[in-house]
Parts: sequence; structure tokens; C-alpha cells
Amino acid sequence: MARKHNKRDPYGDLDREEETPVEVVPCWLCSRPTGKTIVWHHPVPKSRGGRDTVPMHPICQQTLITNFTNSELQRYGLDVDGLLANPPIRKFVDWVANKDPDFTAPLAKKQR
Repeated sequence: MARKHNKRDPYGDLDREEETPVEVVPCWLCSRPTGKTIVWHHPVPKSRGGRDTVPMHPICQQTLITNFTNSELQRYGLDVDGLLANPPIRKFVDWVANKDPDFTAPLAKKQR
């Protein structure tokens, strides 16, 4: 006689509760909803005593790393408005505003 239930999942035929939807977290820099990949970024670098982390898109984090040194990031701290006052960052945020949350692109290095 055949089994009614799978040996490993005897309750497989019962209606299961649907998984709770994953909370969409906005990016700290651009305020767009994050996608599949979330980077937890230290606004004040760990090497400068930073402990707080904020959710960001990988492309947003790379933009910050490309445009600022650790000491500059330390001066800004958690002040997003100060970062957005910087013309290259403002230009980037305006450009990426209508992109998909999982959008990625190569970034040019800052010329020093």
C-alpha cells in the first residue's frame, strides 16, 4: 500500500502560512529601495572608530569610496545632506534615481 504522506514531510499537503514579505530597506545615500544585494556600510570608516552601519546599494557604496578618503568620510559622519551637497555625489544620485534597485555599472576612478 502506498504512503499518503512523504516520509520527510508528513504535513506537506497542508496549507502552510505564506512567508512574511521581506521588508524593503531604503538606501542610505540615494533613498531608493534596496534590491537583492544590500551592503552594510560604515559611514565613519572602522579604521576611524566608526561602529554604525547603514544599508546601501553596492554601486552607491563604490561611489562614496571612489570620491572620498577615509578622513573625509569621518568628517561627514552620518550627515547624508553634507555628502549630497558634493557635486559629483549629487550628479550620481540624480543619475541613478530611476534605475533598477539591482542596477550595477563600472565606476570611473577619481583623478587626484
